[in-house]
Amino acid sequence: MSGQDIVRSRLKLRLDKTIRELNQEIINPEIPEVKLEDLEPVLRLVARTRAAYLKELFAVTQGAGVHLPSAAQVERLQDARETYEELLKASQALEAAIDRGYLDVMG
Repeated sequence: MSGQDIVRSRLKLRLDKTIRELNQEIINPEIPEVKLEDLEPVLRLVARTRAAYLKELFAVTQGAGVHLPSAAQVERLQDARETYEELLKASQALEAAIDRGYLDVMG
């Protein structure tokens, strides 16, 4: 390993530590200690939006029949997807915050 590689490695370690500390310092006070029962409503909401998105897909399929879906049908499907994806990304951000120790958790 070259001298530059060692310097980069040390910098990366310090950077990771700083990111972890800053995220914990900023995020932790904003959200009280997290328990499993606090997460269940979030997970249910994501599941409901996933179900709504898939349900809309079947509605579009049935409504279109042998034709292409109308612009309105595609727009409804797109709205359902955007809602689902946004909530999914938010729940993934929550999971990452828990994994990385940014939030206090109770067993």
